[in-house]
Amino acid sequence: MSQDEYGVLLYYRYTSIPDLDNLLSFYESNCSSLGLLGRVRLSPNGVNVTVGGQFVSLEKHIDAVKSNSLFEGTDFKLASCHYPLDDKVARECGFTSLSIRIVEELVTFSSYPLLKHPEVSNAGRHLSAAEFHSVLRSAGQIGGDGIDDKQLVLLDARNLYETRIGKFHVPHVETLDPGIRQYSDLPSWIDDNAEQLKGKNVLMYCTGGIRCEMASAYIRSKGAGFENVFQLFGGIQRYLEQYPDGGFFKGKNFVFDHRISVGSSDPNIMGTCLLCGTSFDDYSSRCRCIHCRMLVLVCDSCQINDGVYVCELCQKHGKGIESIPSIKNSKSEAALDQNGQKKLSSDSKLSSQLSSKHASGPPRKLRILCLHGFRQNSSSFKGRTASLAKKLKSLAELVFVDAPHELPFVYQPSSTEPDGSSSLASQNPPPSENCRRKYAWLVAPDFIEKNDTDWKIANHPFDPLQYQGQTDGFDLSLSYLKRVFSEEGPFDGILGFSQGAAMAASVCARQQRLKGEIDFRFAILCSGFPLPIPELDQGTINCPSLHIFGSEPGKDRQITSQASRNLASLFEDGCSVVIEHESGHIIPTRSPYIDNIKNFLQRFL
Repeated sequence: MSQDEYGVLLYYRYTSIPDLDNLLSFYESNCSSLGLLGRVRLSPNGVNVTVGGQFVSLEKHIDAVKSNSLFEGTDFKLASCHYPLDDKVARECGFTSLSIRIVEELVTFSSYPLLKHPEVSNAGRHLSAAEFHSVLRSAGQIGGDGIDDKQLVLLDARNLYETRIGKFHVPHVETLDPGIRQYSDLPSWIDDNAEQLKGKNVLMYCTGGIRCEMASAYIRSKGAGFENVFQLFGGIQRYLEQYPDGGFFKGKNFVFDHRISVGSSDPNIMGTCLLCGTSFDDYSSRCRCIHCRMLVLVCDSCQINDGVYVCELCQKHGKGIESIPSIKNSKSEAALDQNGQKKLSSDSKLSSQLSSKHASGPPRKLRILCLHGFRQNSSSFKGRTASLAKKLKSLAELVFVDAPHELPFVYQPSSTEPDGSSSLASQNPPPSENCRRKYAWLVAPDFIEKNDTDWKIANHPFDPLQYQGQTDGFDLSLSYLKRVFSEEGPFDGILGFSQGAAMAASVCARQQRLKGEIDFRFAILCSGFPLPIPELDQGTINCPSLHIFGSEPGKDRQITSQASRNLASLFEDGCSVVIEHESGHIIPTRSPYIDNIKNFLQRFL
């Protein structure tokens, strides 16, 4: 290489960093002295580096990094390329400056802190480019053991804008493309499509390998049936170096630097223009979706100044021209191009684009099944949560049902005689003709199902700890919920209040066993408490959950704050979000509490 040769260097390393400040100082000094530009991300768990500069400077940087024993075994991917010529692209990719930061995650695995991050030490087995190619070629040889072609699946861990222009394609081998907007959406996709991976030999790949580390570990953390996960070591970049004709990889490899993409010697183009559908795979124009800002492919013929575009994912979720703020534009509807031909305005182009069937209709809301508390019903709970439903109307639809156990009408006498008996006046029950029936998810062991409409005097004064004795009736309530999910589902989540939260938490504990009968993605547990059931004693619960309860002891007369705190502790660290408020037995709907609830729900849209 000549002294002026330019290059790009990519590497990452997952390892425990004992002194982050010292490592930060090293990178600041070394990269600045060598004139390197790009991104350096440091975390307690390792480093992720993408930098560019003179080739000889990059080699000196590698030698300096290798002198640190922390980086033993690191795969340094160094490629020669042209100097960044497009300032706009270089600026977007971070190649006009040097950015060195300490972060919590090397790559953001979850857009919201709902999931316990898997241990990278449990990541899938690394396959070299040659081994990966050999497995694909034979469609069934890993470690010398024959594998049925139907048991082998390819999983692309990259984003939609990357897979548009290139991916692996092998005849008779299923390839799963999650079609995600960002990497932090991948855990939810894996959760929703776990059955496509269970019992299979999963071959994962990404650009350089780092995204497969966390994702493969997450798949393997699901336990039995998810053990056989393999990943392409060095990613697509190492594979194309080994197989310059592309091998089984078709199209171009999207990269996060000024090069934009790297292709093989295969001239075929995989991508297509968002508007006209012609073959196109060049992102250098940096066209983006007006809603989510994801890169989109728009060919030279369809590009116009100040063009407005809507990506496939936003179209699919109903976002179209009607949801774009109006933009004042004095230009005529049609303009002339360089050849004097009419060009459509951005609105005309967009209207043509949005004729897709995906572009009609409002965006889908989350459907949440709501379980009321003890001695309530769906109607009363709907009234109590009217403010919540109103403030969440753009995000969620709340569905209310009555619990299966009907309770007798009881009332507390207003006064007592000196001997402790009720006075005649106080024994007159409330009128029963206008009383709504009350229900429960769990009842006391001596419970007798209501069989008349008469009121009864309570056997004893109100006991705030009565919920501790309501332990029967779970199996009937569980069977009832199965029927609700079958007849009124699907539901994205469950919201439970008080005893309803205890019931919902118990369903969360059985989520894997109930797969196919009660499927949901999250739970909101308000003023909840743990039930004395075996499932809650068998380890932590791995279900995204939001826990809402009062923080001050005594404010909630029904459920103690400590009981709700104990319930939250049963969910895995990082899998639960807690909102504590200063009120009592309610679901707060003022700021900042409603904002936190909305933030939680946004994660699942």
